[in-house]
Amino acid sequence: MAVRDGGAMGVGAVTSTVAPWVRTRLRTAPGAALALALLVALTACLAAALPRALDRYADAGLHRAVERAGPDRTSIQLYAQPEYGIASDQDLRPATLGEQYEKILATVEKPLVADRHQSTYGVRSSTNMEVPDPWIPRPTGTPAQVALVAQQGLADHVRSVEGRLPRGPATPADATTPEVEAAVSAATAKSLHIKVGSVIHVPGESRAPLAVRITGIVTPRDPAGAFWSGQPLLHKPALIRMPGPSSDADKFWLGALLLAPESAPAMLGTPGLPWRYWQLAPATGSLHAYDVERLKTAVASLESGPALQQARSVTGGLMNTNTDLSEVLTAYSRLREGVSPLVAVAAVGAGTVAAVVLLMSGGLAADRRRTELALLRARGASLRGLAGRLLAETATVAVPAGALGLTAAVLAIPEGRATYAVAAAAAVTAAACAALPLRAAVAHRVVRVHTGREDVATLRPSRRRTVAELTLLVLAAAAVETLRRRGSSGDELAYVAPALTGVIAALVLVRLYPFPLRGLARPAGRLRGAVAHLSLARAGRTSASAVLPLLALLTALTTAAFGGSVLTGVSAARDQAALLAVGADARVDADGPLPSGLADRLRRAPGVAALTEVSIAYQAKPTDGSVSVPLVGVEPDGYAELAARTGLGPYTEGELTGPRAGGVLPALASPSVAKAYGTRPFPVLLEDGTTTITVRITLVRERTPAVNGSEFLVVDGSGLSGPTARPTALLLTGGGVSGATLRKAVGDAGHVRTRSEERARYVNSPLQSGAEDIYTAAVAAGAGYAVLALLLSLLRAAPERTALLARLRTMGLTRPQGRRLLILESLPQAVLAAAGGILTGWATVHLLSPGIDLTTIALATPPSTGPAAELRTSPASLAIPATAVVLVTVGVAGVQAWWSGRRGSVTELRAGDAR
Repeated sequence: MAVRDGGAMGVGAVTSTVAPWVRTRLRTAPGAALALALLVALTACLAAALPRALDRYADAGLHRAVERAGPDRTSIQLYAQPEYGIASDQDLRPATLGEQYEKILATVEKPLVADRHQSTYGVRSSTNMEVPDPWIPRPTGTPAQVALVAQQGLADHVRSVEGRLPRGPATPADATTPEVEAAVSAATAKSLHIKVGSVIHVPGESRAPLAVRITGIVTPRDPAGAFWSGQPLLHKPALIRMPGPSSDADKFWLGALLLAPESAPAMLGTPGLPWRYWQLAPATGSLHAYDVERLKTAVASLESGPALQQARSVTGGLMNTNTDLSEVLTAYSRLREGVSPLVAVAAVGAGTVAAVVLLMSGGLAADRRRTELALLRARGASLRGLAGRLLAETATVAVPAGALGLTAAVLAIPEGRATYAVAAAAAVTAAACAALPLRAAVAHRVVRVHTGREDVATLRPSRRRTVAELTLLVLAAAAVETLRRRGSSGDELAYVAPALTGVIAALVLVRLYPFPLRGLARPAGRLRGAVAHLSLARAGRTSASAVLPLLALLTALTTAAFGGSVLTGVSAARDQAALLAVGADARVDADGPLPSGLADRLRRAPGVAALTEVSIAYQAKPTDGSVSVPLVGVEPDGYAELAARTGLGPYTEGELTGPRAGGVLPALASPSVAKAYGTRPFPVLLEDGTTTITVRITLVRERTPAVNGSEFLVVDGSGLSGPTARPTALLLTGGGVSGATLRKAVGDAGHVRTRSEERARYVNSPLQSGAEDIYTAAVAAGAGYAVLALLLSLLRAAPERTALLARLRTMGLTRPQGRRLLILESLPQAVLAAAGGILTGWATVHLLSPGIDLTTIALATPPSTGPAAELRTSPASLAIPATAVVLVTVGVAGVQAWWSGRRGSVTELRAGDAR
């Protein structure tokens, strides 16, 4: 473009020439435009996907929490007792209840939504009634009891019916109705020996018994749904144990008889005291994690707030609400509050890396076009007009790319709020559009013809840069101190601590970068050949803007190292918790002595490397017998090997088999037991209540494989006698131990637990797995953006290096020498970045470890004993990205040298073609 007007380039000029400028620039440098488009599309896609992924994981965690709690806890049961104990026939009729049900649904406040398919209403007896029919099983002689339930919608929730569904009586039912029809679930029919046509006589109130004829046996369509499981008795009878001493004489069956809704008034003639109820099942699909607080408010309103008052005005009587949904939501909120800060740290780290790379791409583009932009300024282009043209040029590429990335994110993750995704993609696009114009405006705010040397070896940082770096240093120190003192949930400043640590390290490395170059240039000059000296000289003369990749590289490598340390810490915490719970790779426990041949059988099981037999008396009572302490009898040598192998309280073989003066057994104890009983001999009363042994504590250990707790005594099993000496637990070790194989071999002789199954149990919420996925993505993004930053910097210098090789080949430089030149020229920056990244990542992990508690992510329910989950350095997340940086540098330099050699030198020696 030529500027004919010598005056300032105004806004009007921009408007009239934007299209030709943009078209010309895109045709001139299509590769740069394509690279920018790919960078913006990828970053916008990741930025838009992050909030949607967080919403998806959070919603899935809430849905899982509600599903695991069960409909009997999460359904909202509204019960209406009759005023003064008197209810009319009209109150219990389906039409009245249905009209009230619709009005109650209208009182439910948003965002809580009732699932109409699973919600229902009806009448049930508030008191269970004994039935005298002798053919109903009586396990211990106590007559069975039944509950009468007339629930609306039975026909829509059965899969099959043996017989037919119950019907209402020919005349409207009332307290004098002699007989009604009912159905029972298949499980109730099996347990209570009920058949189609059976008649059950329910006691009457001042009248003859109410005859309930069974017309159908139904199989529920969805037994776990709220219709059936809101009141589990509807589909599954219960064997009730009466209060008092445990005895077989105190059990009776309790089942539900499902009446037709029209038969509900017949309950008035029984002592069952019928209550009306309206059961509201929350629609799981409408529950969102970001609405949890509003959901709590809506539930509270139904429990004791305005919604309950409105419902009472509709139904009359004494209405109460019964639900545990508030407790379920509160428990979920606590889990989310523990996970969210850690996820925020990962999100901020990945976002910082992406922002640095975006800004770096703009800086490199401005540096690549420095001569062109300086010429435009010298010919009269205004700063505003120049920035506007660059903005239009960049926006032409970045805006469609950002929209494409947003679309890809929405298609990949359909769930989640769109607002945050659009805002994130727009922020990425805006940053990409503004990076080049702002960088160019700062660099060319003063018109210069010659700028002089600005290489890293000679350029001194400005005062503004020094002040900015010191400000970042203060912020980083404050963030690290906040994180160490208050933990990751302290405040928003703590979230940026890992990223700021990487930024500060990068700034320090940028300042130190020239010194090793100067130190190596002089010795290299004394070597034979010019390649080494020339490569170091060119590395030292690299433009100061070319050190921007160092900032991106170190930030990316630090983020990857921190994310890897989180994943490693989570994995180690689960391994340790599972080991503490099981004590070995697998465990077989029994309430009493195990069969004598079981141990030999399991030793031959596939995958079992070693087996240790122990006897555990959990009710052993030392000294006065007021406190119980688990007493473990072991084979000392085998148990010592197990303890050493697992790292749980290892001791030297022979330390439990010392001299037994006076029959005193040496014992290994936990610190609390050792503190309570000291080192003097003391008696221990065994579980049989008659046998006493004398022990003396000679060893103290924090843990032991046989017992997961803070109190235990371990003695030589040969000093025990009788049933106490027989093994009650088997501890197995081996890499291929299978729980299914062990259960098949053990049968009903004991309970099998494996370390791998115990470990898998700790991940019981999508919130936890989602947090791990976010950190895995942060590691991948850190490594990927590190490589991307390196590629961008190498591609920026590619034309200049290609021209250099062409000129040097005319002077006799061979192709191998050219390849070595490019590799050695690129290596200083890559090696320094890789080494700095490893060092910074390691320092960041150790610096921030005291403030990061990973227990919530690692273990849904933290154990009562055991250390908290902490950050652990991950060698892989330190070494792999750093190694990839060096390898990519070498590979790109080698490919560039090979490609320039194939093209020849004539094209590259043309003057004035600097694209």
